[in-house]
Amino acid sequence: MRLNRYMAISGCCARRDADDLIVKGQVTVNGDVVTTLGARVNTETDVIQVNGKTVKPQHYVYILLNKPKNYITTTEDDKERKTVLELLNNLPTKRVFPVGRLDRNTTGILLITNDGSLTEKLTHPSFEVSKVYHVRLDRPVKPEDMEALQTGIMLEDGFSKVDKISYIEINDRISTDQVGVEIHMGKNRIIRRMFEHLGYQVMSLDRTKYASLTKKGVPRGHWRFLTSKEVAYLKMLPDKSES
Repeated sequence: MRLNRYMAISGCCARRDADDLIVKGQVTVNGDVVTTLGARVNTETDVIQVNGKTVKPQHYVYILLNKPKNYITTTEDDKERKTVLELLNNLPTKRVFPVGRLDRNTTGILLITNDGSLTEKLTHPSFEVSKVYHVRLDRPVKPEDMEALQTGIMLEDGFSKVDKISYIEINDRISTDQVGVEIHMGKNRIIRRMFEHLGYQVMSLDRTKYASLTKKGVPRGHWRFLTSKEVAYLKMLPDKSES
C-alpha cells in the first residue's frame, strides 16, 4: 500500500497532508526516514511513525448528525464553546472529525467520520458533492434575485452561484420568504453571503441533504451510524473533473 494512503486510513491526516509530512521528513518506516512520494509499505510488518508516534489503520465509523444551533464543527475550541463532538454519546472511538463545516447558527446534516480518505474526497471541489438547504429570509425573495443566484453573482472571493433554487411550499401554500437551495460550492458561509450580497438577512439555515444523505428519522441533536450501502455510495461518487 502507498505510504500516504496508509497514513490516511490510519486517521492521522488526509492523503494530501500525508504527502507534506513525508516530504518534510516527519515520517519513518521501521525507524528510517522516508521522503519519497509514492513509497510503499507492508501493512502487516512495517512500523510507520509520524513525528515519533506509531500510526495504524483503525476501525472506521461513519456518523450522520442532525446538528442543532450553537454548536461549532471543530474537534475542540479554545473559547470553550460547545462542539458537535459533545453530542456523540457512547461513541466507540473519540478520534473522529466533521466532514466540512456548518457555521454555529446553521443546523442540519453533518457527516462525521475517522476516514481520512473519504473526507478528502467529499471535500475536494472536483467531486462537486451536492448539498441542499432550507433557507428562511427576513422578507420575500424577488424572482429576479432567484434568477441572479442561479446565474451567478460576484462576491469578494470570486464568482458564486447556486445549482437550483425554488420557493418552498408549506401547508399547500407557497412561502416566498423561504427557499430551497441546492449547491455544490464549498466556500465559507456561501449561502449566507450570497443572500446578504442581495440585501437579505438569513433568519435560519438548515442543511436537509448532503450527497445522498437526508436527516429523515434523525431528530435535531441526535445521530446515527450510516448503513454499509450509504457508505458504499459515498465512496463511489465520481470525480466530475474526469468526466
